[in-house]
Amino acid sequence: MQPEQFNILLRFFKALADDSRLKIVGILANQECSVEELAVLLQLKEPTISHHLAKLKELNLVTMRPEGNSRLYQLDSEALQSISKEIFTPEKIASLIEDVDTEAWESKVLKNYFEGECLKEIPASRKKRLVILKWLTSKFEIGVQYPERTVNDILKRYHPDCATLRREFIASQLMQRENGVYWRTT
Repeated sequence: MQPEQFNILLRFFKALADDSRLKIVGILANQECSVEELAVLLQLKEPTISHHLAKLKELNLVTMRPEGNSRLYQLDSEALQSISKEIFTPEKIASLIEDVDTEAWESKVLKNYFEGECLKEIPASRKKRLVILKWLTSKFEIGVQYPERTVNDILKRYHPDCATLRREFIASQLMQRENGVYWRTT
């Protein structure tokens, strides 16, 4: 996500992280209101409503039109849809973590459970166990069929309980087995 879009998204969430502003947006989605009307509806002072409207106007979420001596505000649904189309896509939201080390947790798990090349124990936690299993699976080549004895020999380099590890490979669908022959699926 580009820095400009990230800042818009951040400002959007900050602006709507206030219950009064959310209520104002809800009211203005249904009808035009003046500051005075909003103040009565929300039981807030007019300067407070004006402050909230200014925050919402910064993001172009509300429009204002003069009518006589007062000003009427309404939600700008087109601006809301535009933000939604430009920023609230799964790809854009996923790109928020571009500068985050997504493998840091896996590295920590591996560091905690391995002493050198030896697996100290098989984690009880399913999520941690999967990290260990994926690492162990990387010791097998994709597309190569391994007899059970070879699988055991490779696994024994890392942990003595190769039977449990083999079962876990199959249960996690990291490997498949047929007639005592194993192969890596991912």
